[in-house]
Amino acid sequence: MLRSCAALVVLALVACDSSAKTPPNPQPAKTDLAKTDPMKTQPAPIASATGPIIDHEVETLEGTKQKLSDYRGKAVLLVNVASECGYTPQYAQLQELYGRYKDRGLVVLGFPSNDFGGQEPGDAQQIKEFVTSKFAVDFPMMGKVHAKGPEIAPLYKTLTEETPEGMKGEVKWNFTKFLLDPTGKVVARFESPIEPMSAEVTAAVEKALPAKS
Repeated sequence: MLRSCAALVVLALVACDSSAKTPPNPQPAKTDLAKTDPMKTQPAPIASATGPIIDHEVETLEGTKQKLSDYRGKAVLLVNVASECGYTPQYAQLQELYGRYKDRGLVVLGFPSNDFGGQEPGDAQQIKEFVTSKFAVDFPMMGKVHAKGPEIAPLYKTLTEETPEGMKGEVKWNFTKFLLDPTGKVVARFESPIEPMSAEVTAAVEKALPAKS
């Protein structure tokens, strides 16, 4: 009996000694992500329209293609317009705004849309005749677009979904205004009731104008 107990003690000591010599399972080495992949340590960027907006191509009222990148370096005011809306008189102020600042680097782009109350039913020729004869518009007019809904134009999808908080969100009505700075980033949004020549809009435009060389 004593021999059996002694043998058990010896075996236990050998087992303990063996486990002490066996290295533990190796743990994966800590990786310095900042050195291996800096992008993984960066916070998610704030959504903005830098790049996506300026990369869009649209169609003019005359049916030709227009790259928005051609306006890089300018301040751009994009407006969804309509001919039979209570806000249609804003065309006059949009033209006045354009006239005041175009030589300093502002472009106003009108995007006719029939999405809101069916208030832009005309075709391209009718729209052109209306805006030139009634409001003497000479800022660039684009072809009709969907500014909301399942057939939303890619430009308006970007404007309403990929811009910063406070500027994203579905367009609610005609004459919603998006202001881009010279890099193509959306820096301001003005809802329909805010008139183009209001102090709020003109101050934002002046801030967004390209720096004088």
